[in-house]
Amino acid sequence: MLMDDAGLWCQIEYATAHSRAALFLDRDGVVVADTRYLGRPEHLRMMEGAGSAIARCNALNVPVVLVTNQSGIARGYYDWEGFRAVQAALSTELAAVGAHLDGVLACAYHAEGAPPLRNVNHPWRKPNPGMILAAAERLDVDLSRSWIIGDSVSDITAGAAAGLAGGTLLTVSDGPLREAQLLANDRFVVESAHDLAAAVTTLIERGRFAHQDAADQ
Repeated sequence: MLMDDAGLWCQIEYATAHSRAALFLDRDGVVVADTRYLGRPEHLRMMEGAGSAIARCNALNVPVVLVTNQSGIARGYYDWEGFRAVQAALSTELAAVGAHLDGVLACAYHAEGAPPLRNVNHPWRKPNPGMILAAAERLDVDLSRSWIIGDSVSDITAGAAAGLAGGTLLTVSDGPLREAQLLANDRFVVESAHDLAAAVTTLIERGRFAHQDAADQ
C-alpha cells in the first residue's frame, strides 16, 4: 500500500517477527537486475539464485525486507503504479520458488525530483536509515542482530546508521569495498560477496541469524 505520503511506500505482509534478526535487501542489482529505472514488469529479470536465497531465509523464519530508493518516480520515468506492477511480477517470480518478502519499503524522494518529490535529504532515502527503522518498528525485528545486503555503499551506510550488526556489499571492485569497510567497527561488520546467493550462504553458515535464545545457550 502507499503511505499517506506522495514519496513513500510501505507494504508489510507479516505483522511481527517477535524480535528476530532480519535481512534487509536492496532491490535493483541485488534481487533483480539493475536495468536503470525499472518501471515496467516485462523488463524485470531476476538475479540468478536470488529467489532461492530468499526462500532459504524464509525457511529459517528470518524476515526479509526490501528497502529500495526509487528516484525514477521523482524523475518522472514511471509512477507508483509502475512500481506496484513490478513488485507484483517480483512476487510471482519469488512464489514460483517458494519465496516471499515480509516487507517492502520504497522512497521516491530525490534532490533532482519534480515537486512534490524534490527533497535533498529525505530520512527514508538511503544512505539515511529511515526505511530500515520504519520496517523494524512495524515488524518488531532486532536491529542489533539484523543484516543488510546491497550493491552500493549507500546501502551499507544505511545499515550502519540503523544500528545493524553488519552489511554485505555485492561487488567485484576493490574501491567500493574499501569505502564500505571504513564503516566497520566493533559493532558493525562489513563483508563482500559476488551475489545474493553467496552472501546468504555465508551469513547462514556463520550463524548471523541464530535466534537469541539459541545463541545464549
